[in-house]
Amino acid sequence: MAVPKKNQSNQRTRKRRANWKGSLQTLTKCTNCGETHRPHNVCGSCGYYNGKQFIQTAEA
Repeated sequence: MAVPKKNQSNQRTRKRRANWKGSLQTLTKCTNCGETHRPHNVCGSCGYYNGKQFIQTAEA
């Protein structure tokens, strides 16, 4: 059975985990209403995606 001979140092462990940070979501502007929304998703405020209406909203 494979067992490491020595413990991995804290520095090596932290160096490996240095890039595990979360990143902010990318946001784009809606071409119809100008609100920000996630790319490749229907706009939550107007219901449009790619120039077509997919969801009926109270605003529209």
